Amino acid sequence: MISKILSWAEEDRPREKLLLKGKAALSDAELIAILIGSGTRELSAVDLSKLILQSVNNNLHELAKLSINDLMKFKGIGEAKAISIAAALELGRRRKDSEVLKKPKVGSSSDAYEAIRPYLMDLQHEQFWVLLLNRANEVIKPHQISIGGVAGTVADPKMIFKAALEYLASAIILVHNHPSGNLTPSQADKELTKKVKEAGKMLDIPVLDHLIFGDNGYFSFADEGIF
Repeated sequence: MISKILSWAEEDRPREKLLLKGKAALSDAELIAILIGSGTRELSAVDLSKLILQSVNNNLHELAKLSINDLMKFKGIGEAKAISIAAALELGRRRKDSEVLKKPKVGSSSDAYEAIRPYLMDLQHEQFWVLLLNRANEVIKPHQISIGGVAGTVADPKMIFKAALEYLASAIILVHNHPSGNLTPSQADKELTKKVKEAGKMLDIPVLDHLIFGDNGYFSFADEGIF
């Protein structure tokens, strides 16, 4: 009897292999094995996946043409597993057809303001966000750090840099809003900015600016020379 996946070395099991080596290290059969989860008494999930691929000459385009009923003809592939395979292939097709979204590039405080604007417009309470940037100063993603009340919010530098490290950001821009519309930085704003900027130097993740956001404008620490 062919050995089951659970008896394999951990680095050879599809799920564990993906975690250890990345998704690109897996073969087509191993990726399909993750989708179906289990095989039969005679075949492991990987071996069953290889059998399915062999039936279409290892061509994923041909595999995508198989119907649910076609897939269910393989022993060990029930309706749920067949649907999982079909759904994954359809997602792949849609991804290929969709346009790659261009990441906004931040070259000025106004660029940063426009990048964060959809997330902070019209809020009646304070929130603290960071713009996580790559080496080209493109926005990897805006990331929310905290939510506060009408008068303030707390931003923990540890949480700021946890997000930056998690997304491998090369630089960050701090942003928080003042629902009152008063864009003048408080002493607490200045002290936090200094504290986070110093921490960024230690971690080699520079803090490029700190914006105080208002619906009709913003205050930039960098532009005002107090950064």
